Amino acid sequence: MAEIVQQRIEDRIPELEQLERVGLFTKKEVKSIIKRATALEYKLHRLIVNKEDFIAYVQYEINILELIKKRRAHIHYQFKREEIEYPIIHRINSVFRRATNKWKDDVQLWLSHVAFCKKWATKGQISKVFSAMLAIHPDKPALWIMAAKSELEDRSSSESARHLFLRALRFHPNNKKVYQEYFRMELLHCEKLRKQKKELEKAEMDLVSFSPEILSAKLAEVVYRDATGKIKEAEFVISLLNIAAIFDFTKELQDFILQDLQANYTEDSLTWDFMAKRELEAPGAGEELQTAKGRASDISRREEGCCQVYEEGVKSLNTGMSSHIHRERTDVVIWENRPLSKAFFTRMIQIEKEQETPKMNSLREYYERALQEFGTSDDDLWLQYIQEELGPLGQPENCGKIHWRAMKFLEGESVERFTSRYTLLQTGHL
Repeated sequence: MAEIVQQRIEDRIPELEQLERVGLFTKKEVKSIIKRATALEYKLHRLIVNKEDFIAYVQYEINILELIKKRRAHIHYQFKREEIEYPIIHRINSVFRRATNKWKDDVQLWLSHVAFCKKWATKGQISKVFSAMLAIHPDKPALWIMAAKSELEDRSSSESARHLFLRALRFHPNNKKVYQEYFRMELLHCEKLRKQKKELEKAEMDLVSFSPEILSAKLAEVVYRDATGKIKEAEFVISLLNIAAIFDFTKELQDFILQDLQANYTEDSLTWDFMAKRELEAPGAGEELQTAKGRASDISRREEGCCQVYEEGVKSLNTGMSSHIHRERTDVVIWENRPLSKAFFTRMIQIEKEQETPKMNSLREYYERALQEFGTSDDDLWLQYIQEELGPLGQPENCGKIHWRAMKFLEGESVERFTSRYTLLQTGHL
């Protein structure tokens, strides 16, 4: 063991001499590094080794890399990287490989190696680490997704990313997240190609031929067809539609998904809920939005369209499933028919609290809506909201934020009343 350790220390000598020669480290510091490195090497070559010793070794080497980086910046010296940093990086990768070979099930150890490679190692090394990790952990979809994203983002290789997603689907053929990220990847790739084409056209260069099918997101459509052939759920279809909507070149794809949703998923209340809310987001005519009257008319038109879709959904479903969209429809009708009274909101809060299992999120929503209407003058409403959070359904840690907002929004005498009553509440006298 002593001979092995001695050899590994001697292997360090060239890089340590360079550190001293170029003025990054002093002679005293080099001796200190040799002493500390010797102790760490001995721990790694015992008959019984601990994972913590490997982690300590890696961390010490990373600390040296960080110190070198700072001192390079300080003395403005950027040469000799192959003689100084590269051997250290190679050594850390070697230690990580030994550790992950011994503790194969420790995913965090693998991910620590990945994180190191992203910051210090070559991009090719990241692929090797992911490949070794996935050979041990093919049952974890999140790791496949991470590996594919790394290929796309770190190596700009959509082909490798696509290959990894296809391999992931062999192990996880019905995994929604894998399909969602695969779909997103194809759209990101398409977006990148479209930008490249635009830049080349701007420079009046015609060096690359771009496939019209790829530029129009046909690969993403292929992923969508495959995914929805295996996972026939409205919620999943809507999630893919929402991903497509992020990109400004996917109108044709979005229309295709909408048609599929309306044709094949009308028995799911989520479909009707989604389609109705789309009516609220529908854009108005430019001229109509120029005046207050026009904007009011636009809002009324969108609300009417929303309610019509909800009505159609209730009639179509005619089952217990329609209760969800009926509640959503009622909510839309009640809400933009304003103005509303405080008594109305108080009644909504009371009705929710009378339910067999009251929902705190619903109570918060009613308080928030009431405060939108009366939050500048009604100090009592703010106090009731705070008391609700202090109750059995609430989260007391939210009270500080509500208090801060109350002090910000209340005006005139209501601020003083709120401050006094809040003090009484804190002391248990209210």
